[in-house]
Amino acid sequence: MQLEIGSGREFNHPVTTAPAAPPERRPAWHLFIPLLGGFFVAESLGIVARELVVSPGAYPGPWFRLFFSDTLHRKAWLALAAAVLGVTQLFTAAWIFRKLPWARPRLVNIVHRWSGRLAFLVTIPVAYHCVFKLGFQRPTARVLAHSLLGCSVYGAFASKVLIVRLHRFPRWVLPTAGGLLFAVIVAVWYTSALWFFRAVGVGI
Repeated sequence: MQLEIGSGREFNHPVTTAPAAPPERRPAWHLFIPLLGGFFVAESLGIVARELVVSPGAYPGPWFRLFFSDTLHRKAWLALAAAVLGVTQLFTAAWIFRKLPWARPRLVNIVHRWSGRLAFLVTIPVAYHCVFKLGFQRPTARVLAHSLLGCSVYGAFASKVLIVRLHRFPRWVLPTAGGLLFAVIVAVWYTSALWFFRAVGVGI
């Protein structure tokens, strides 16, 4: 409040505040951080699968089959569940980034986060058996591709998590990382579960 000199009137000075500056984007070379992190995870998993296999080709007892008829059916169905959850991740991410023509659901962020967590969890029993019981194998092109892709899943996952946690990357970085992770998951499913269902048949 201030008096206007010579008029006897009072007037208010509007308080103006400068708009907050948007957070500064990270430079492009910072992408090497999540990329190197993902490469380290994938390479470490490949080394473990190649060098530290306890009993190559062995299948654990019934406790590890859960309620499935055998270990391979358990792995195939869990891989299918991971692929379905990956599709859920893809669609919810498209909603989050407003790339779909439908209205954005209220709980889309929660569904996106939990579908990603569940997708990671259901792959753990599969990865355990592949890494510590079967190991890194290459008898055929399909098996070699599956071994490489299986290691790449966790490398891509680690890179995406680092991108999310580090923040301030350009807007295209996170969708690209999520899309690559989804593509690797589908490729792993295609070279394992889908092949198994075609060769053996769908069953539990």
